[in-house]
Amino acid sequence: MYPILFKIGPLSIYTYGFFIALGFLAGIFYAVKEAKRVGEDPDMIMDLCFYILISAIIGSRLFYVATNPRLFLDSPLEIFKVWNGGLVFYGGFIAALITGIIYLKTKKIPVMKTMDILTPSVALAHFFGRIGCFFAGCCYGKYCELPWAVTFNNPDSLAPAGIPIHPTQLYSAINNLIIFLFLVFFRKRKKYDGQVFWIYVLIYGITRSVIEIFRADFRGGFLFGIFSVSQTVGIIAAVISAIMLFILGKRAKKKQ
Repeated sequence: MYPILFKIGPLSIYTYGFFIALGFLAGIFYAVKEAKRVGEDPDMIMDLCFYILISAIIGSRLFYVATNPRLFLDSPLEIFKVWNGGLVFYGGFIAALITGIIYLKTKKIPVMKTMDILTPSVALAHFFGRIGCFFAGCCYGKYCELPWAVTFNNPDSLAPAGIPIHPTQLYSAINNLIIFLFLVFFRKRKKYDGQVFWIYVLIYGITRSVIEIFRADFRGGFLFGIFSVSQTVGIIAAVISAIMLFILGKRAKKKQ
């Protein structure tokens, strides 16, 4: 829609980058607030969020480049222009998860309890990020004749111009907002550490795989000609999370 939010002389402020930054700030704010609620050190959460932020950006960009290498063969420097769009959530999520576990293990801080603190913030930050996707035109959908179809006309948009398509970015944004609100409701009712985190992985893995059906942008190869890379990761993640919830649930019952 509007890839460039505004310009100050020769400097362009990209809408995508603005919302990504807004999402991270909102996520950090909520994580710190949640840490205080459960009696954890908010300064530790701030430090952890910094490392997660850096690793998430790097991981999501590398994942995008790996699944879309042809876009960068002629202009390798484009790899560094993340403000133009091109961050794959699962790449950032995996990189941030590994970084977070290493940090927490090094500091001897409970991993699953801390993950539960951070998880709602992931969904909140992702909500803002998907709004940024919508303005940039990336992650666009297939041709659509439904009443809520959107048509991109801005020549700087990454979406095809003049064609009504599914607003898959908004589907994802609404999905993440609903997940965030559910996790906020559920967090006070969890029965064991790690439950909030694994429920998030389960719900997001399933819903992301459904939304992928309506996307038309290039997302790398397809497994068996059916499942995109993100769908494959989402399905695997959902299965793993269901197993973990079952195992942790049984352990929690034995301790009662």
